[in-house]
Amino acid sequence: MPSDVERELVDWLIGAALDLTDEQTLFAGLCDRLSLAGVGITRAYLASEVLHPLIGARGFMWQGEGAVREDYGHDGIGVVDPNWRRSPFFHMLDRSLDRLHVRLDASLEPGRFPLLDRLKAQGCTDYQAFGRRMVSTAAIGGQDGILTSWTTMRPGGFEAGETALIERCMAPLALAFKGFRGVDTARTLACTYLGKDAGSRVLAGEIRRGEPVTIEAVLWYSDLEGFTRIADTTPPDRLMALLNAYAEVLVSVVDGRGGDVLKFMGDGILALFRGDDAAARALDAAIAAQRAVGELNAARRAAGEPVTEFYLGLHRGDVLYGNIGSRERLDFTVIGPAVNEVARIEAMCRSLDRRVVVSRAFAETAGAARDRLVSLGRYALRGVGRAQELYTIDPGMLGLD
Repeated sequence: MPSDVERELVDWLIGAALDLTDEQTLFAGLCDRLSLAGVGITRAYLASEVLHPLIGARGFMWQGEGAVREDYGHDGIGVVDPNWRRSPFFHMLDRSLDRLHVRLDASLEPGRFPLLDRLKAQGCTDYQAFGRRMVSTAAIGGQDGILTSWTTMRPGGFEAGETALIERCMAPLALAFKGFRGVDTARTLACTYLGKDAGSRVLAGEIRRGEPVTIEAVLWYSDLEGFTRIADTTPPDRLMALLNAYAEVLVSVVDGRGGDVLKFMGDGILALFRGDDAAARALDAAIAAQRAVGELNAARRAAGEPVTEFYLGLHRGDVLYGNIGSRERLDFTVIGPAVNEVARIEAMCRSLDRRVVVSRAFAETAGAARDRLVSLGRYALRGVGRAQELYTIDPGMLGLD
């Protein structure tokens, strides 16, 4: 291939690393340009590991019209494709190979790489794979580089110049890919560990200590019934499974109604809802949570697993929202009297024998959803200066026990 084609591709990859927004567009753009340059690509694939709580690896397939993304769970590609351990990529990883070239002709050993058997049956003639690794100090988690494969149907396979051109693109492709993946990983980790809103704020630059903002929000504080007793009598692995199962349910209903979980405190969850309809959405989440926990408990009882319930306090008030802590260790969270009050309101669930207890401030901003609430009377809350009226969800109107 002419040197100016190589230079144009490398320059494009460097520019794309700055101008594009995702790996999928990047890989599709490179494949399109290689094809326009005369490289006889029939199929191309790029894969790498991902630092994500749900996804273990991600791949991109190009077959002439854009690139299709494929995500694989932490159980590995082998769960999706039982031939993973007999794949070319596994072979390369297992032997720390940076390159693999297999002719798809009579010399191909049948059954060694089932993928290549299928490609040969489709009419492909040549398979080339390249790996580009990063040094361990530049890797995040298991993301230590990329693997790519290139297949052609051209009689005789890839020409030497085509192979050299693809290989020349590997370093800038890996560098661009590293940049995109770093941003994606930072966003995933920030939102996973801080919550979507707090994570987005941190990534947007709100990282200085001592600059919180005052916001009005609905606060959600919940914890699990009898968790101390359960923890004392349940093996650690089953206890963690229990915590995760109930957290999955509660976080899903909060997230599904526009709330944002700020932190987990043992078996407790602190979340907030913002906006004019925040109270109505939080109440919807509370009702959905009771139903979802009921379904979870039925499934766990059938499986012989321990079950529990949750208690929930809802309150509305002003809070300070921002970075709090030391210079070396910060937490993006909320503080203020309203945070203490919602914890005291939640604690009243036990003495009032109610799953959900909400404050008068919450009820007053619930709009039409206030019809779902009934008064429990006025109560003095520990550490709160004056007694206030508390409410709960009307079980008769909603058909809840």
